[in-house]
Amino acid sequence: MLRYTLMRFGIFVGCLLVVWGLVYSGLAPRGLGDSNGLWIVLLALLLSAPISFVVLRKQRDVASENIVRRVDRAKANLEANRSQEDDAADGARGTREREQGQEQEQAKAS
Repeated sequence: MLRYTLMRFGIFVGCLLVVWGLVYSGLAPRGLGDSNGLWIVLLALLLSAPISFVVLRKQRDVASENIVRRVDRAKANLEANRSQEDDAADGARGTREREQGQEQEQAKAS
């Protein structure tokens, strides 16, 4: 997941540098007033999104599989913990019932 994020960030930075170069060379329009920096970032985001979508398809699939695997493992661990708690509760309930049964038998015997 970290690898995918870093690769995506790298594509964004590359696009940012290209857009910055185009704007300051006059090939792309400048923003209005003080908004030039925001304009450059927005153009870089607009360009990097489809590039990342196409270029990083394999890495995105691998990251997605890793996430699904982790979620499945967490669900399995949670279910195992629930069953352990249920078993412990059933064991405690059974012990209590046996003790009550013994007390009742002793009371009947007296």
